[in-house]
Amino acid sequence: MRDGAVLRIGNASGFYGDRFAAVREMLTGGPLDVLTGDYLAELTMLILARDRLKDPSLGYARTFLRQMEECLGLARERDVRIVVNAGGLNPARLAEELRALARRLGVAAAVAHVEGDDLLPRRAELGLPDGLLAANAYLGGFGIAACLSGGADVVVTGRVTDAALVVGPGIARFGWTPEDLDTLAGAVVAGHVLECGAQATGGNYAFFQEHDVTRPGFPLAELRADGSSVITKHPGTGGAVTTGTVTAQLLYETGGPRYLGPDVTARLDTVRLTEEGSDRVRIDGVRGEAPPPTLKAGLNRLGGHLNEVVYVLTGLDIEAKAALVRRQFADALPPAARPAELRWTLVRTDHPDAATEETASALLRLTARDQDPAKVGRQLGKAAVESGLSGYPGFHLTAPPGPGTPYGVFSAVSVDPKAVEHTAVLPDGRRIAVPPAPVTGPAAQPDRPEAELPEPLPEGPTRRAPLGLVAGARSGDKGGDANLGVWARSEDGWRWLAHVLTVEKLRELLPETEELPVARHLLPNLRAVNFTLTGLLGEGVAARHRFDPQAKALGEWLRARHLDIPEVLL
Repeated sequence: MRDGAVLRIGNASGFYGDRFAAVREMLTGGPLDVLTGDYLAELTMLILARDRLKDPSLGYARTFLRQMEECLGLARERDVRIVVNAGGLNPARLAEELRALARRLGVAAAVAHVEGDDLLPRRAELGLPDGLLAANAYLGGFGIAACLSGGADVVVTGRVTDAALVVGPGIARFGWTPEDLDTLAGAVVAGHVLECGAQATGGNYAFFQEHDVTRPGFPLAELRADGSSVITKHPGTGGAVTTGTVTAQLLYETGGPRYLGPDVTARLDTVRLTEEGSDRVRIDGVRGEAPPPTLKAGLNRLGGHLNEVVYVLTGLDIEAKAALVRRQFADALPPAARPAELRWTLVRTDHPDAATEETASALLRLTARDQDPAKVGRQLGKAAVESGLSGYPGFHLTAPPGPGTPYGVFSAVSVDPKAVEHTAVLPDGRRIAVPPAPVTGPAAQPDRPEAELPEPLPEGPTRRAPLGLVAGARSGDKGGDANLGVWARSEDGWRWLAHVLTVEKLRELLPETEELPVARHLLPNLRAVNFTLTGLLGEGVAARHRFDPQAKALGEWLRARHLDIPEVLL
């Protein structure tokens, strides 16, 4: 039975390409009021932009349309409303396709959409740079709420904040206004936990071996009128919901204590987590502040062309073989054909006295970038291959060199909310303008003084061991920056971690960060430190600046590093 005081919001997608069957699993696994799906990311917007270049009728997540062909009737039978950002760059067209699908299936479904985030047609007016493939403002939840209040069974949006998919239904159900900052902030936090799907139920979790995460279920939030929520999942599904899994997701792709959004600024340092039983974690105590006076807008453009060649070096003298490759390559490539950027990386995957050839081998990776596709194409491949019979012993490549491919660059700018035409288009065609937040905070609010450090642990014996034995981590990307959150599993662990894992210690453990600006933020309620590593990812994921271009495994690298850990924690 449904509880009128609780709005049950589930999630069935954390990215474009997530588990296709999750929509059906969530609709059949237990009661829901709303089912959301997050299909957009910085890289996804570039992919959709390239789709739209080929065919102006595209630009949306086509996977969602196929999911609705299978499950739209089921959603209507169960009176579950659908709210997704699968509209991407073309929410109006996806709404049209959904209406046609409903007619074809004989399903009565009222479809609405939210638009206004697409700034590309007004690029010159808004002073945005030339050469953009996509330019989209991050909208909030009030347009979604207007669609639901206008009778929509399905709402599709373009670029809204990920949390807006939960905030919008909360506004529609509970009648929140822009002045209800604490309740909006609570919904934002719940939305952030849900937005990446199974990451809240044990997926990508540092301590994954403690739970059966072979096929984790997707999460849902039981949202209440005061903005508090309980994160849980359908009974009998895999994975787990614990304070650890929720903490990990709260640290994902966030920075300081202020989590900025178009509707509210949520204070992450006020979040309280409480386990209420098996697979039930309560979130409450969240405080909200006025949102910033500007909206974030994501810009995608082509950055140039790139190519990659990977040499396999086997057995002895790996360093000398790598040096020979570089000398021969430099000699074979005419100066006029040299790309603007050449980067060599030697990956020592080889083992001494290895039992297999593969484990006796290292990889030497060459990455080339240039605005001119010719400079990363045939001539580059020729220079890499022509020394094959005169090069190092055992010369071979992982694959023949191919032509260069274009790469994208993501950047973020701020725009005036009054210049963004946030519009809810209702099922009957009525268009409702959604005004920007009536009250905003200062453009650059200084954070409160850093939280007080806990009392340090008493001196005692230590042992050299991996950090991951006593701390979890999760990391991700925000444009060219990386986020890295680390949390302790106990109060004593927090007393140690907060004092030891300083910016200086992080740079020592992760030498890649030595020359980068690094900011550290304490979140005592979560027993966590959160780092922002500016510039680690260069020009963003599509530019493939490093081999882990989204910094997904950065936290696991840190957990594998050794330092002196108090034996009392081990």
